[in-house]
Amino acid sequence: MAIRNIVQIGDDVLRKKCRSQLNFDDRLAIVLDDMADTMYKAEGVGLAAPQIGILRRFCVVDVGDGLLELVNPVIDSASGKQIGEEGCLSIPDRYEEVERPFKVTVHAQDRHGKPIKIKAEGFQARAICHEIDHLDGILYIDRVKKK
Repeated sequence: MAIRNIVQIGDDVLRKKCRSQLNFDDRLAIVLDDMADTMYKAEGVGLAAPQIGILRRFCVVDVGDGLLELVNPVIDSASGKQIGEEGCLSIPDRYEEVERPFKVTVHAQDRHGKPIKIKAEGFQARAICHEIDHLDGILYIDRVKKK
């Protein structure tokens, strides 16, 4: 496993929409492993492919309930709302209040291409929404609640 460089705000890659991941091979597995290692070393709870310079639709999330690897994730449903502070490994030392759904249901694929369905709420739902936003070129600062 390797620690990857995390792309910082100002890099155009963070504002681009990612393409679907079509190949489920050893190369994807290596990148997912590297992303998890990078996220843990940086003490984050999520990391999306564009944050390491890859414009593909996959991310990793771990809010303390175990590692989730989401390839080609899509939010099927969202309900409720929560407002809380968010930060981002690509935007160091900045935290803002953001409104997110309280519950989400997401379908995705695992590293082997097998379909998976995740039901998340609270902080895990927030983290998943944050990472999926990255796949569409959206940063949490775009969703900051106006005061």
